[in-house]
Amino acid sequence: MRPDLEIIQQWIEPGSRVLDLGCGDGSLLTYLNAAKKVSSIGLEIDAGNIEKCIASGVNVIEQNMDEGLGNFQSNSFDTVLLTQTLQALSKPHDLLDEMLRVGQYGIVTFPNFGNWKSRLDLALKGRMPVSKFMPHQWYETPNIHFCTVKDFDALCHDSQIKILTRTVVDSRHQGSWAMKAWPNFLGEIAIYHITRK
Repeated sequence: MRPDLEIIQQWIEPGSRVLDLGCGDGSLLTYLNAAKKVSSIGLEIDAGNIEKCIASGVNVIEQNMDEGLGNFQSNSFDTVLLTQTLQALSKPHDLLDEMLRVGQYGIVTFPNFGNWKSRLDLALKGRMPVSKFMPHQWYETPNIHFCTVKDFDALCHDSQIKILTRTVVDSRHQGSWAMKAWPNFLGEIAIYHITRK
């Protein structure tokens, strides 16, 4: 399991109902189904990942998240996950609203484009950064909305979303007191636990 998924699984209650938006190969849901006995559904658009989910016994629906979550009733899940997908959505603010309509809690992770490494690359090289967590050139990246910790904080404030917990970590998924003090500058990956105000 990816280390960021190891962090967020701590916020999911045993036996709860979980929707994973962009569930990938289903590894997190496989773990949650076994360890926490959750009732889960994953949404995924990649055919290869869907096959892996099915092979692992994960309930998966082929769905483009840019089309919304209209096929789910309000309050039908306890927690809705959106890991490393926010920046690739056409209308991330709309999907956040939908997440918190269908679920009581949301967990969102994304690369922090405001960290010092990205800023240094732009300042010294004058080019969009390429790194372990942003491995694509600007012309082939799936990332269409570059977001920083401060941007997401402001979006939550403007959208009446309550931040229960915010964690920032580096590329090895390690945190520090310095990252807590300067999350937008030092954090490479942001991990949020949110709900409605």
